[in-house]
Amino acid sequence: MALLRTTNLLLLMLYPAAWLAPLAEAGVVSWWSGEDITIARGVWDLWAVDRALSILVALFAVVIPYAKTLMLSAVHFGWLGASAIPIIERIGKLSMADVFLVALYIVIVKGVGFGHVETAWGLWLFTGCVLTSIWVAWATRGRLRAHELP
Repeated sequence: MALLRTTNLLLLMLYPAAWLAPLAEAGVVSWWSGEDITIARGVWDLWAVDRALSILVALFAVVIPYAKTLMLSAVHFGWLGASAIPIIERIGKLSMADVFLVALYIVIVKGVGFGHVETAWGLWLFTGCVLTSIWVAWATRGRLRAHELP
């Protein structure tokens, strides 16, 4: 259980880094011409163009993944019971929506042949955080079933 607890606490530090890390580099695209695309910058830039979309991206890319990680920590430290795990797993899957949106954006731009988009290391960091969080929730559920969690 110590590995799950430590991994989850590490995610609390890695998520903010992933929000600031470059997901992709875009060129000749109206609102990101030649700049690194980050989650934080995307939310900021979208706020000026479409506040509802900005809020949705912030919710799926920032709030939900971090809330899930905090809730898993609460389970690991005994502040929440095993009944929270199914809820944590369901809401956590929503955080993959941001990875999908970035991938869709890249496919659309490359398919249209207008400008260029190259993926960057931050996309892999964010994807890794989300997938690791899914694994931690799954493994925690297994440990709770085996009554190994204090």
